[in-house]
Amino acid sequence: MLSKRMQEMLNSQIKIEAESSQVYLAMASWAEIQPGIDNVTAFFYMHSEEERQHMLKLIHFVNERGGFATVPALPQPQLTFPSIKHAFAALLKHEVFVSESINKCIEVALEEKDYATHNFLQWYVAEQIEEEALARTMNDKLELIGDDKSGMYLFDKDILTISMSIENK
Repeated sequence: MLSKRMQEMLNSQIKIEAESSQVYLAMASWAEIQPGIDNVTAFFYMHSEEERQHMLKLIHFVNERGGFATVPALPQPQLTFPSIKHAFAALLKHEVFVSESINKCIEVALEEKDYATHNFLQWYVAEQIEEEALARTMNDKLELIGDDKSGMYLFDKDILTISMSIENK
């Protein structure tokens, strides 16, 4: 059975995962109207769905542990970006925020000796390691490319392959 405090923490994390899905979705919609970055667009749409699945996993866990998972109201995410580079910088910042939030949930689970929740959250820790590594890799590549249009072409061409290779490590 989840404590009230743990349920509140996990419901807060549900909201953060929902916001993450919306952040990626907004980036995807923006990217879709930018010329020549179809794979970047696909990357953002794919990750929006992945974040939604992370949210659903938490909802099921809370409900299965005798709590009540609440569906949150969400703030409007940023809708436009000056460039792809800015979008990926915002993405990295957001992923670091998500990791910090997961860590706070784990702190509460350990304080309350809720080892089932602690164990469950380890999946999110591993997932966030991948998400941050991917965001850092993309930011590093964009930094190398600078304003080179041929470099951006190659970045778009390779983004889905790079994404899969990092996630399969």
